[in-house]
Formats: sequence, structure tokens, C-alpha cells
Amino acid sequence: MTFTSKKEADAYDKMLDVADNLSEFIEESKIVEDKEQLEQLAFYLAQERDTLARLLKGGPVKKVASKPAKKADVAAIKTAANQ
Repeated sequence: MTFTSKKEADAYDKMLDVADNLSEFIEESKIVEDKEQLEQLAFYLAQERDTLARLLKGGPVKKVASKPAKKADVAAIKTAANQ
């Protein structure tokens, strides 16, 4: 991916790190067994981390989730996980 600023690139890298950590967390639960679905779920939750944080604090859903994770984004998570 290409970014117009270092800030955007850093934010995306942070989101990938969060997705990787979420993937490991969810994988330990054994709730989602399909690896692709697990990675897509982790990426989705990382993208929506502000809404998720609000929900975990007992707040309402203010925003309906954005688009599902793209295969390219899932591939980026795999790449980040292997580094």
C-alpha cells in the first residue's frame, strides 16, 4: 500500500499490529477454526477498534461497521505476523 503521509502509514501499521494481536487472542479461544475467517475477523475488529472499545465499556454502537476486510489486507496481516 502507498500512503500520503508518515502518520497514515504509522496508523496503518498500528492497526495491523492490533489485528495480529487480536488474531492470536481469538485463535486461543478456539471459537473460530477457519484461519481465513479468523484473520478477517481480527482485521475487522482492528479497523473498528474505537467502536469496539466503546462497546466494551458498555457504550452504544454509534457506527455500523465499515466494509469487510479485503484479501490484500489479510495478506498484510500475515506478512506482519511473520516478521
